[in-house]
Amino acid sequence: MTLAEFWFVLVGFLFAGYFLLEGFDFGVGMLLPVLARDDTDRRVMINTIGPVWDMNETWLIVAGASL
Repeated sequence: MTLAEFWFVLVGFLFAGYFLLEGFDFGVGMLLPVLARDDTDRRVMINTIGPVWDMNETWLIVAGASL
């Protein structure tokens, strides 16, 4: 495997990880107006994506930096 192939695979893996894991955040964001009846429901839904939000952004930053 050449260095160019290695970087191609690495960047592809990083972007694939971002796109696969980011669906959870986008899904909660799209369902927020439908399922959140009051501020408490809204806070609960937003708090469910809190622990994974930063990790998803890290995938994107590392993929962009590796480009």
